[in-house]
Amino acid sequence: MSLVTREAVDSRQDILRTAARLFHQHGYDATSMNDVAAALKLSKGGLYHHFQSKDEMLFHIMNHALDITEERVIKAVRGIQTPEERLRMLIRLHIEVVLSVRDREITVMLHENHPLPPSLRKQINQRKKDYIHFVEGVIADAQRQKGSKGTVTPRAAALALLGMINWIYQWYKPEGRLQAQDLISQYTEIIFAGTFQ
Repeated sequence: MSLVTREAVDSRQDILRTAARLFHQHGYDATSMNDVAAALKLSKGGLYHHFQSKDEMLFHIMNHALDITEERVIKAVRGIQTPEERLRMLIRLHIEVVLSVRDREITVMLHENHPLPPSLRKQINQRKKDYIHFVEGVIADAQRQKGSKGTVTPRAAALALLGMINWIYQWYKPEGRLQAQDLISQYTEIIFAGTFQ
């Protein structure tokens, strides 16, 4: 990669990281292109050189959040042999991704889906659906392994699990009584107790 191209990529990443931080702190609607440019000490024209609109930035932030999830959760979980351990690892890694302070893209994706134009929203929603199907498959495999006779379907369990984990960003405080390790063990217990009767 040439130096110019690498600098352009780094600039785009800096812009997206800064925009993600601002969207996380102030909300998408309350953050303007001027706010992003000012935080980066760029002219508005300099910002538009990289991104044509705030929607385009949001789309790239969300896409990056899904890339993070694929890299840190899906790829790691696929490498585990036993279905039960795959599910335990999925719960742990997904919680860690949601709580990652450095990856504000994740909380932006969880909170700001509605502003995207329909064509971009469709692309993001398809990737989200693919992840739900992946989680559903991991749960179904674990249920088969354990010979579960319960009435909780893999679909319902997957949606419940993702709903619980994805909401953590709304209330979690690192200095609070519930720490990440507590959440991992307790959420795992909730899912296993409810899904593998």
